[in-house]
Amino acid sequence: MFTRAACITANRILNLKNVKQLVHQTAATMSGTGNSTLLTSNLWDSDPELFSLIQKEKHRQQAGLELIASENFTSLSVLQCLSSCLHNKYSEGLPGERYYGGNEVIDEIERLAQKRALEAYNLKPEEWGVNVQPYSGSPANLAVYTGMVEPHGRIMGLDLPDGGHLTHGFQTPVKKISASSMFFESMAYKVNPETGLIDYDQLATAAKLFRPKMIVAGISCYSRPLDYKRFREICDSVGAYLFSDMAHISGLVAAGVTPSPFEYSDVVMTTGHKSLRGPRAAVIFFRKGVRTVNAKGEKIMYDLETRINNAVFPGLQGGPHNNAIAALATAFKQVKSPEFVQYQKQVVANAKRLAAKLMEKGYTITTGGTDVHLVLVNLQGTGLSGSKAEKILEKVSIACNKNTVPGDKSALNPSGFRLGTPALTTRGLLESDFDKVVDYIDKAIKLGLEASKISGPKLVDFNRVLDTDATILKKMEALRNDIESFSKSFPMPGYPDY
Repeated sequence: MFTRAACITANRILNLKNVKQLVHQTAATMSGTGNSTLLTSNLWDSDPELFSLIQKEKHRQQAGLELIASENFTSLSVLQCLSSCLHNKYSEGLPGERYYGGNEVIDEIERLAQKRALEAYNLKPEEWGVNVQPYSGSPANLAVYTGMVEPHGRIMGLDLPDGGHLTHGFQTPVKKISASSMFFESMAYKVNPETGLIDYDQLATAAKLFRPKMIVAGISCYSRPLDYKRFREICDSVGAYLFSDMAHISGLVAAGVTPSPFEYSDVVMTTGHKSLRGPRAAVIFFRKGVRTVNAKGEKIMYDLETRINNAVFPGLQGGPHNNAIAALATAFKQVKSPEFVQYQKQVVANAKRLAAKLMEKGYTITTGGTDVHLVLVNLQGTGLSGSKAEKILEKVSIACNKNTVPGDKSALNPSGFRLGTPALTTRGLLESDFDKVVDYIDKAIKLGLEASKISGPKLVDFNRVLDTDATILKKMEALRNDIESFSKSFPMPGYPDY
């Protein structure tokens, strides 16, 4: 009987023979061009220095525990779309309205992506339209503001330290940080500092004073479902649009394991690469049909389709990335499978277990738990900052990110760190496996506290201790080896070597 390793080796040999045969045939066909070697060489032959770095990153992903909430491991079919001939085609404009010729097939692919995007969330095409061309989430959000809010128009979003996103209008008392605050007038709404939950009453009061054109319902580090009905009521009270940024939770929404924003929103945006487990790209959904009926009984129609589409192109972008649009199409097809629904249920189950076990060990979890895919650990009063926690965890092959917690004054020196379960759930980890993950996190944090007592409060001194102290180095190595051995026991999708 063949072992798994033997089968993989045999397949690689066959693939290498096929590749070499194809290269030989292509080179012969292109003889005389003077470019055959450049055009037909494999990366590992033409640029081994770069290829070795890619393999190094592949090893890091396989050997480490990926707990960054905004990351995932996408499918082989998505990767195949991204590395396809679709990359070669330029196609400014919408399907049927291109500025270049030769887009007959590209039009079919984009229309398929639009159709599947609507189907993924059970949306009727007469009620919702969709643009699948945005390059990523931040430019997609800017396109929404550009299309729907005039320059220096007013927007409100959840404050970054309270779990919002940079592109929801973040600014400090002395500086406008994001383009969303540079080009638009923004006011943040907040969470209750004791519970960590959004203070909807405060939002309603502030909205009546600020009179925003748009309110953003969206998060980057908030572990409870959003009350879209309440958002809608507040928007209606001041005549504002409701824009829901579901980039983090779009996979959960598609699977029906968290509330959907579509019933109450005017516009919805998602990225593809987080819980949705697709490519790095973004999608904007917009309402169609009747928006309101005025006092005279006249229907006021939505006009968002033209405004959003024109904001994406030619307002902010040039030609779309057709390889990414195809990857979105196949990702949205996966959404409708029972396997995907079960995956999203497991993502949430793992996150709940992660939070519960951390609390059992004495860690403070913002909002007291989670209902989604992420957990925010609050280290205030422990003697370890979020930056130090991120660094020590990284040193032992656990990837997370430092993060603000309610009450923090600086995003660069936060008091917490954020954990997410989508990536490790993709690799097959279940609740019992996350018990072991929590043990590893706890050991790393305790080691970080030990190092911090030696270094003092400054991060630069802390990093120096991690790099030079013999006792700390020995303990980190032992823990890292244990973690990497555990991680390597779980499979990864994609290409086996890169």
